[in-house]
Amino acid sequence: MKLIIKNMICERCKVLVREELERLGFYNVRVKIGEVELDEKLSLAQYDEFKYNIQQYGLQLVEDKKRILIERVKNAILEMINNPEDTPKTKFSCYLSALLDHDYTYIANLFSDHEGITIEQYVIANKIERVKEMILYDDLTITEIAYRLHYSSVAHLSNQFKKITGLPPSLFKAKRSALVHS
Repeated sequence: MKLIIKNMICERCKVLVREELERLGFYNVRVKIGEVELDEKLSLAQYDEFKYNIQQYGLQLVEDKKRILIERVKNAILEMINNPEDTPKTKFSCYLSALLDHDYTYIANLFSDHEGITIEQYVIANKIERVKEMILYDDLTITEIAYRLHYSSVAHLSNQFKKITGLPPSLFKAKRSALVHS
């Protein structure tokens, strides 16, 4: 049984979901960002309890087929950004199309219709959030971050970063350092 979970975007969310399922007696589960696979089916009562319990943490089970596809797109993007070394170095549209077994044009149109932004805008916004995290919590240079996130150049990363945040990454990093040392 596969469950798609909205707003499940980090490792803490995965731990929380695993703990909730274990509390219901399900120990053989495979948890990925936004998705859970169980060897057994949840009973209706277990499903309702699980749904209620994860809602307390801002997570939501997705039940509509189009919504599930959109969440799978989001999860694939987050997985690609958070674990870039595990993502094949191919065009993202080809990767998404193959992963989700749908034509990319269909996926892109559905995503835009439901989310109000393009997949590309969603990718850029989430990559910049990841860049911010890496600047704040990792001891990496902007060049290393650009390389790890598969930017074509440091200039490309810097341009996107400044467009989204209003600051170049070096100034963002300097402001962060000033706050830490004051």
